[in-house]
Parts: sequence; structure tokens; C-alpha cells
Amino acid sequence: MMTRRITQLLIGLAMYGISLAIFIRAGLGLDPWDVFHQGVSEKTGFSMGVVVIAVSFLVLLLWIPLRQMPGIGTIANAILVGLFADLGLWLIPEFSHLGGQIAMLAGAVILNGIASACYIGARLGPGARDGLMTGLVRRTGWSVRLVRTGIEVVVLAVGFLLGGSVGVGTVVYALAIGPIVQVLLPKFMVPERPKATAPTEIVEAAPAA
Repeated sequence: MMTRRITQLLIGLAMYGISLAIFIRAGLGLDPWDVFHQGVSEKTGFSMGVVVIAVSFLVLLLWIPLRQMPGIGTIANAILVGLFADLGLWLIPEFSHLGGQIAMLAGAVILNGIASACYIGARLGPGARDGLMTGLVRRTGWSVRLVRTGIEVVVLAVGFLLGGSVGVGTVVYALAIGPIVQVLLPKFMVPERPKATAPTEIVEAAPAA
């Protein structure tokens, strides 16, 4: 079971990083966090993957006051998504034809949804950004919708001001990713191992005199 979980985690994170590269090459806008990552990349000159990794570990520092504990999937997420994003950007060419851009955007959204369901379903720890959201929800008592929306509005606005790409892809991602993950997650969710039960003592009745 653990072999399956780790394999599924690694495949999911690889696909997630590649999907990020496809989003960028499509040139039609990114999801809020990646608008931020791209903006930081534009201002600092660091590659997109390096920025994704650096931001992941900075966000993990915010877990400390929230008393969140990372899993092995959390650390793998922080490192591998950025590495595969840079690999994808190296392999995938830019598209200037609108038809090709739309096809790439659609493929990126679908691949990202599959990747998300894959690594979440492995149950080896949330990503740094998701953990920040759940930690704030737990500590503040606010709703998931409020906390997630607040975080994403802030990073989207900052990323846009830094030069990140906001466009139709941003809207498509926001509307499509939730339903895609909801449909796919049950197919990728690794079942929990049933808890061991204590052996039942069988007491044999003494024969009647």
C-alpha cells in the first residue's frame, strides 16, 4: 500500500509541475498562486521552478505558528513541482496560434486536475499552500471558502502587480479545477488500512456435571 501511495504521489507531483509549464506556454493566464510565482520570477530573474520551491518553503514557515505538521508528501510537493515545472518549460515550446493556446490551456487544466487528485489521494500530506489554508481555518474558525478566497485574492493581486499573467486561463482554472478534482478524487483516493482489532477471547464453557 505504501509503495502505491509513494508512486502515486510522485506521479501526481510530476504531472502538476508539467501542467504548470503548459499553463505558462499557453499564455492565456495562470491560477492565482502561479500568477504570484511568475511575478516574482519576472522581478528576480530566478526561474519559475526555483521561485515555486522557494515560496513553498517560505509558506511552510507560516505553518509553525499554526501548529501544522508536514508529511513526506508536503516536502516532496515543495521540491518536485518546481523541478518538473522548469523541466516542462525547457521541453515545451511557446505557442502563438490561438487554437494551439486554447488546446494547451484545456490540456493544462485537465492534467492539473488529474495531478491534484493523484497526489491528494495518496494521503501523504497536503501541499504547503493547502496546508496554510487548512491551518488558518482550524485556528480562526473561519470558513474554507472565506480563507481560500482571501489568500488567493491577495496572491493574485500581488502577482499581477509584479507582472504575473492574468487572463481567461485564470478564470477557466478557477471555475473548472474544483469540479474536476471532485470527480476524479474518489478514483485516486488510497483507502485507509483498516484498524487491527484485538483478538476475541473465546471462553469455552465448562461441561455440565
